[in-house]
Amino acid sequence: MSDIAASEFRHSRRNIRLETILRLRWLAVLGQLTAIFVVAQGLDFEIPVLACLTVVSLSASLNLILQIGFNSVHRLDPRFATLLLAVNIAELAVLLFLTGGLQNPFSFLFLAPVLIAATALPTRYTIMLGLLAAACASVLGFFHLPLPWDSDEPLVLPPIYMTGVWLSIVLVLGVTSLYAFQVTEEARKLSDALAATELVLTREQHLTQIDGLAAAAAHELGTPLSTIFLISRELEKALQEQDPRDEQVMGDLRMLREQAQRCRDILGKITQLSSGGAPFDRMPLSSLIEETVAPHREFDIAIKVRIAVAGSSEPVGLRNPAILYGVGNLVENAVDFAREAVEVNAWWNEDRVEIVISDDGPGIPPDILKRIGEPYVSSRKRASDATARRGLGLGVFIARTLLERTDARVTFANRVFPDHGAVVTITWPRDRFEADSVAGIAAS
Repeated sequence: MSDIAASEFRHSRRNIRLETILRLRWLAVLGQLTAIFVVAQGLDFEIPVLACLTVVSLSASLNLILQIGFNSVHRLDPRFATLLLAVNIAELAVLLFLTGGLQNPFSFLFLAPVLIAATALPTRYTIMLGLLAAACASVLGFFHLPLPWDSDEPLVLPPIYMTGVWLSIVLVLGVTSLYAFQVTEEARKLSDALAATELVLTREQHLTQIDGLAAAAAHELGTPLSTIFLISRELEKALQEQDPRDEQVMGDLRMLREQAQRCRDILGKITQLSSGGAPFDRMPLSSLIEETVAPHREFDIAIKVRIAVAGSSEPVGLRNPAILYGVGNLVENAVDFAREAVEVNAWWNEDRVEIVISDDGPGIPPDILKRIGEPYVSSRKRASDATARRGLGLGVFIARTLLERTDARVTFANRVFPDHGAVVTITWPRDRFEADSVAGIAAS
């Protein structure tokens, strides 16, 4: 029930599909042709149409070469994707040079390639594209052809206004790209963490299935063992009647019968455990707590379990791997950070089932407490943890996610001063805890 190690789960490298880039480039070609047509024909402004169409044609030719030469589902290497986005910035810079530079309202389209890079490419490539876009904007502030406009009333923008346009483009490139990168990174971390959660749940379900197979195997092996036991006993009786002095053979037969009986007793215990539901089907709340606490009783930390006796009968739930892993992981965290003792308290009534796990450790730091349960948030800083547990900070996130899938409400808090330590409260609606179908829980 420990955290997933970094060597077991890593982020996949971020690659863009060629089809995505081509769609964006074809959209840019269509938009550029439309803008040239509207300005030249609709508004009747003077514009270097031939030069602009040449740039757009080169861009369309590159699109055709890429579309013919590569499979559309091919995923681009980050360096190649960066190169294509850099070409987009250069093409836009040339078109803006021909049509007024930063005076052209379409100059803010410098943001598009950088924004794409921020959401799909490594940080260093995004910074490179951002610097390239800022450099192009800076050059266009000084060198460009006149803005297409009415020749009778030429548009003259003051230098301070153009400085503000340049500054706004540079700031938008930085701020918007940073925001897009952070949002995408959070989404990616959440996606990876949820995948890790599914992996853990699959493992726990597999272990539960193994328990069921063990019970089935015990039932099936009972018949051949009974046969061996009966035959060995009959052979022992027959040998006593024919040659009772052969002690060596008699001893071997007696040992064979005793070992067969021992195997029958062991399998009988397993079969008895599976009958009545627990622990292979259903288990009461006290059994659930004992199973999650048992692996940690070997440590120096004292674990105190208190089950409150209520007027209603003890709730009995399914042996749900999600609940076992979630509660067990939170108990493990409490043991890791406790100084001397961990308390696991449980109580119930007609409507609710509640488990409270508390320790006497340093508690949860305030900055972590606000974000506890999010993926990749970890407060393990002790030396022993650094060597023994180099996880990704997914343990609490996985535990909380799995428990919330069973309709549990998980809250984290610290003990009230002067006491110290963390307190985790897990609360279920009683009818949900005693649900009749584990399949519905696993699939929700």
